[in-house]
Amino acid sequence: MNLQFKPIEAIDVDKMRPFYALRPNKTCDSVYLDSFIWREYYHVKYAISDNNALQFLMEKDGKPFTAMPMCKEEDLSRCFKEITQYFNQVLKEPLCINLADEAAIQYLNLDPEEFEIKEVEDLRDYLYDADKMKSLSGKKLHKKKNHLNSFLKQYEGRYEYRTLCCSDRDGVVEFLNEWWENKVEAAEFVRQLDYEVMGIHEILKNCSVLNVRMAGVFIDGKLRAFTIGSYNPLEKMAVIHIEKADPTVKGLYQFINQQFLIHAYPEELVLVNREDDVGMEGLRRAKMSYYPVDFARKYSVVQKGM
Repeated sequence: MNLQFKPIEAIDVDKMRPFYALRPNKTCDSVYLDSFIWREYYHVKYAISDNNALQFLMEKDGKPFTAMPMCKEEDLSRCFKEITQYFNQVLKEPLCINLADEAAIQYLNLDPEEFEIKEVEDLRDYLYDADKMKSLSGKKLHKKKNHLNSFLKQYEGRYEYRTLCCSDRDGVVEFLNEWWENKVEAAEFVRQLDYEVMGIHEILKNCSVLNVRMAGVFIDGKLRAFTIGSYNPLEKMAVIHIEKADPTVKGLYQFINQQFLIHAYPEELVLVNREDDVGMEGLRRAKMSYYPVDFARKYSVVQKGM
């Protein structure tokens, strides 16, 4: 088994990025930055295989798991077999994939006698029509448009939308610290948020290497919202990894959401992936209120009989 796994570092981006968006995949995992943000939480390691695939090794609660190989669709069966053999022969474990994308599941058509496949409903990504998210047009989004207009009117002459760069790091960190102090959530979700904040700090430290899309909204010269995203060229899809805003400023979320899509994505944009709701009822309501056009469904894949 010639898979040499190593922890992900920012300098690995140029090696890893070419393996993303090689096959249909509408999940947030179809872009590099998601792996980078959660690398500490899941102890993410990667290897580039002889089959010209990006393979992953991760861990949660002491148990190893992996993701679907990042490779061309025609290579997927061979690469899936490769990671299965690694788990069986090297780790002496049954293959366990968390959050396999639906397109891969359909393409592989795995034998149900060999693999148990279950949809993980709490972790499906929300997909939106890009034009609707930019314009907030139509009856369904009327309330969002009203919030946006309220913001524009109340803060006229006081706000500035701006692309952020590495030199804005201190301001983002200060904003994050204030935002974090005001969060009260379930214990496991707080733990995840902790790692998300760590991931954001790492992005800010390495933003020139990672070449991320990042923007903020300043009110009276102070940062009150910021967002980070990626682009999947195959799906013509924006992936919004991070979006934080001062909840006391009405319409601020609608404003940064809209402006980021308009300014940070000059490419053709069909879909917006705003990730999952991690099973949190409040997040679910917020994401559903934008009326998703579809979901990027994800599945667990567990090998039987090991």
